[in-house]
Amino acid sequence: MKKFTNLPSDLVYESLLGLGAAHAQLVTVHLDPLFVARKSPNPGKVALISGGGSGHEPLHTGFVGVGMLDAACPGQVFTSPSPNQMLAAAKAVGGDPGVLFIVKNYAGDVMNFQMAMDMMDMEFASVLVNDDVSLNVGRRGVAGTVVVEKMVGAAAERGADLAACKHLGDRVNAGTASMGVAFSSCTVPEAGVPTFEIGPGEMEIGVGIHGEPGRRRTPFQPAAAIVQELMTEILKDLNPKPGQEVLLFVNGLGGTPLMELYLLYQLAAEHLGRAGLVPVRSLVGNYTTSLEMAGASLTVTLLDDEMKSLWDAPVATPALRW
Repeated sequence: MKKFTNLPSDLVYESLLGLGAAHAQLVTVHLDPLFVARKSPNPGKVALISGGGSGHEPLHTGFVGVGMLDAACPGQVFTSPSPNQMLAAAKAVGGDPGVLFIVKNYAGDVMNFQMAMDMMDMEFASVLVNDDVSLNVGRRGVAGTVVVEKMVGAAAERGADLAACKHLGDRVNAGTASMGVAFSSCTVPEAGVPTFEIGPGEMEIGVGIHGEPGRRRTPFQPAAAIVQELMTEILKDLNPKPGQEVLLFVNGLGGTPLMELYLLYQLAAEHLGRAGLVPVRSLVGNYTTSLEMAGASLTVTLLDDEMKSLWDAPVATPALRW
């Protein structure tokens, strides 16, 4: 295993020190317990807090800032953060309007966020993100989490109350579907060996962002065939009407060049066009990664005028700015 580390057990801590130093005008890194907070919290708005295991950067710590998250709680690699982290983050950034927790649908995250919420002494609500259509039962939260955080973050910035932010988050999640594919595994630094084995002529359809098994292992296929399979499942889940405007998000899993991600975007956009859908917003890049895994996911979100406005609203975070 070759990675830029000193002690693998210190990697998350040292990485966050670097995040704080590189983006000191945007975020503050709190060390005990560990969380990243917006540099100048606004106690007059609903505070958005998310988090999860490290290894998916820039999710979630890279999305802390104006117009998105107020705080993010990172666990060790692929490990849920603790309730103490979430409570400390809520105390640091929350105010009278309350706190909205955005939680990906993984057992550890759900359990620990629920424990934190059980101990909250301020108003709160939560949104459970489960955009992965690879599974029929127990759908995971994957790249669609970025879309939820961006749109709800913009609404909170505009002064939406806690109930409105929760309703919007649930609505965005319900109109978002994702599915991924992996060509290689990834290696958790402290483990030192690949999470799973995959042959040079194989790929994993529907892989999870922690390397969980997907729908099936299949021989490697050309990009057009991969996009066809992923988009067919995504649109089957969303069942959009012809003429529907959508956001098309092509997400790299960490080890796929941007050149290939743009190829996937073109193929996916063509697929949408043939289905009578209109991709009016886009995002392409590495936003919800799985360490150095080679692969990508496709995400489609059904849009209306309000959601387009929220997507376009200004955002200033380490990883997303416009």
